[in-house]
Amino acid sequence: MWCTSCLFQLVVVFLSATCCLAADPYVFFDWTVSYLTASPLGTRQQVIGINGLFPGPILNVTTNWNVVMNVKNDLDEPLLLTWNGIQHRKNSWQDGVLGTNCPIPSGWNWTYEFQVKDQIGSFFYFPSTNFQRAAGGYGGIIINNRDIIPLPFALPDGDVTLFISDWFTKSHKKLRKDVESKIDFGAPDGILINGFGPFPYSREVASNGIPYGTISVEPGRTYRFRVHNSGIATSLNFRIQNHNLLLVETEGSYTIQQNYTNMDIHVGQSFSFLVTMDQSGSNDYYIVASPRFANSSSSVKATGVAILHYSNSQGPASGPLPDPPVELDTYFSMNQARSIRLNLSAGAARPNPQGSFKYGQITVTDVYVIVNRSPELIDGRLRTTLNGVYKLDFPKRPMNRHPKVDTSVINGTFKGFMEIIFQNSDTTVKSYHLDGYAFFVVGMDVGLWTENSRSTYNKGDGVARSTTQVFPGAWTAILVYLDNAGMWNLRIDNLASWYLGQEAYLSVVNPDIDISENSIPENAIYCGRLSPLQKDQAQRVKFSSSPQSMIVTSRGILVALFAILVSSLAR
Repeated sequence: MWCTSCLFQLVVVFLSATCCLAADPYVFFDWTVSYLTASPLGTRQQVIGINGLFPGPILNVTTNWNVVMNVKNDLDEPLLLTWNGIQHRKNSWQDGVLGTNCPIPSGWNWTYEFQVKDQIGSFFYFPSTNFQRAAGGYGGIIINNRDIIPLPFALPDGDVTLFISDWFTKSHKKLRKDVESKIDFGAPDGILINGFGPFPYSREVASNGIPYGTISVEPGRTYRFRVHNSGIATSLNFRIQNHNLLLVETEGSYTIQQNYTNMDIHVGQSFSFLVTMDQSGSNDYYIVASPRFANSSSSVKATGVAILHYSNSQGPASGPLPDPPVELDTYFSMNQARSIRLNLSAGAARPNPQGSFKYGQITVTDVYVIVNRSPELIDGRLRTTLNGVYKLDFPKRPMNRHPKVDTSVINGTFKGFMEIIFQNSDTTVKSYHLDGYAFFVVGMDVGLWTENSRSTYNKGDGVARSTTQVFPGAWTAILVYLDNAGMWNLRIDNLASWYLGQEAYLSVVNPDIDISENSIPENAIYCGRLSPLQKDQAQRVKFSSSPQSMIVTSRGILVALFAILVSSLAR
């Protein structure tokens, strides 16, 4: 029974908490991450799903909503989910990577709590540890505009999320061991589209009897296609037979609207296209994702094909697949990337236009040149490094010596403006990703970057995003405004490189006391030497009996809290 004084104190706590809550809604989710059995390429294998789905459910929210995500780990090994492109303003504790979070042990729950503050656009989540992304575990994130900020295009008639990804029939654990043993896992066994293998577009493929994906549409209508490369190693070219792709957004930035017949999408990248169903509908059409910059002839067999099905279609898709770009044509892909520019007049998460931030007029405070090195033995174990080091106080230029193991931290200046040049010394395309920020992609070219390369920078409408490609033997330059305090992961998104060590952390410390900056959460999981600090509630958070998702405003929270009180008093 509740005593009167206890009830009064509790009501005061509830009222105090509620008066301090923003008007932004809260959305609650219960997700269980577990193994499923699937046959995406015709061979039964273990995949990672969420709530029984592969790919996982779409997290569909609106700018400034607060997400409370209770994750139960039903795998047989530790797990973390990271939210690719979500900035977690002043709250890197929710980022879901090993530098800021201990993994969720098998059989435990952990609750993420974060706000999608001042963001819009298309992103995705995935497991960040133990090579698990090779088995799936990924799903989409949609952040919708608030009603007060119009879209820079007519509201589409529908919204379609597509995951294109390389796929291997080996388990993620076997691939992990191969990488540790310096065994190249080679070309993928196939390319999946939304977890399905290819439509039987050829006699060879037809003999496999593999299930394929279908997207059903209505003639004359326009759909928003959000396309994510959720794979682990392979750049993919995306195209739809006889249909143009009108690019409108990438990773939270509205772009200049341009038509493309195809788009190179690199590991970890996300794009939004408007696609109008302007064909006769006499038959279905191919949706294609094929490998780019692959040296192996077996990559031809790895093409992913789904079906675009008009409701009035009279027959199956036919004819050859739409042509891809020339396989190893770096210049085509680089020029295509340069053509993607920021829509300066569009509002996004805020009413002011995206072009209000004049990044080209800001003085750079720090410059880093980061070079990725090939795998090599360090203290008897195979590792990859950035700038040949793995140490505190990350060097601004590559160090010409044998690498060593330590913790790589780049010390950024709060509200400074950092220039980072990624130099790719490898023979494959690398994707660099920075958590906590959207950076401006201002330049890329073949060869070695020099001080003179700055004369080629786009200082007006370079697109802002969180993942950028760096071509073999080439460089990419970004500019980033360091206004988000925290410890943020900078990595190569190609999974083998990341797993073997090609990452660093960008430390951004606000020298002034900021009460809005989040401290370590009460339910934090501790590991390693900090394990004795572990609190029981971190592993014993029970799933609610509510639906798998629920939206509650601050007023709704107050009502729910009083409902709990009434229920308690009735006992």
